[in-house]
Amino acid sequence: MTEDELYAELDMAGIAVEKLEHPPVFTVDESAAIHAALPAAHTKNLFLKDKYRKLWLIVLPSDRRADLKAYAELLGAGKFSFGKAEEMAAVLGVTPGAVTPLAIANTAPGAVSLVFDAAFERSERIAVHPLRNSATVALSFAALVAWLEGRGHTVRIVALP
Repeated sequence: MTEDELYAELDMAGIAVEKLEHPPVFTVDESAAIHAALPAAHTKNLFLKDKYRKLWLIVLPSDRRADLKAYAELLGAGKFSFGKAEEMAAVLGVTPGAVTPLAIANTAPGAVSLVFDAAFERSERIAVHPLRNSATVALSFAALVAWLEGRGHTVRIVALP
């Protein structure tokens, strides 16, 4: 899916999107100015592989420290390691720094387990990259979940430690 196709689908679904163009960012630390310019719950996205070779995308609030051991135990994954950039590109169609829950649209349902931290349920909007790390979009979290589920993807919302 291209970025234009993504916007067209979201528009057809009636999902309002606010977009902010910016220089490419590769880490949460580099995106502080974006957080100030685009009010929403910003994310930290972890592309992971478990001991069974299953792929995961775990989405946390940007200010949260990741505890892969605790997440693997909670989710029954055994042990997590970070997925390789080549696999990320092949499966999600994005590069490091541009990982986003929107990229799940590039996968077959069930190919990647998608998990959002439950903290996002308290947020009106979530801020994510639109398949590239030189823009950020803010949209309704509930609408994002409904859109992903409407495309056949299972979305898990879990209180992550």
